[in-house]
Amino acid sequence: MNVDIAAPAATPTRNFAIRLSATRRGARLARHLASEQLHRWGWPYDSEANRTAALLVAELAANAALHGRERGRDFRLRLTAHADATLRIEVTDPRPDRRPPEPGSLQPAAPEAESGRGLLLVEALAGNWGATCGDPYTKTVWCEVDLT
Repeated sequence: MNVDIAAPAATPTRNFAIRLSATRRGARLARHLASEQLHRWGWPYDSEANRTAALLVAELAANAALHGRERGRDFRLRLTAHADATLRIEVTDPRPDRRPPEPGSLQPAAPEAESGRGLLLVEALAGNWGATCGDPYTKTVWCEVDLT
């Protein structure tokens, strides 16, 4: 597990990044670590901002572990808190060939379906979201949420 934390007091932007195993356990750990980091940055565990961000991380990390998994490869979680209290959440996995639908094009899951609601939650709770492929080997699904 590699951790990269940068949050000097005078810096208006705070960053946190970590690589985690592409498993259910890794996704669960991503949620816990994100919640802990937000608590350290001033958004307490019991705040709505912390709970919302933790839910968004949980959904994106679960998708990386389920749909973006490739044997022997991890996923990366990156949090960027800007001075205007906007949090950008990025989850990068090794499956650029498995992109999510475009924002605004999601279809509701059937009532009896056991999955298919995660990105609907992301779309409902985040101000913006999307997916990018920065290189031929990875894709990043990201979202931004206002923490105020």
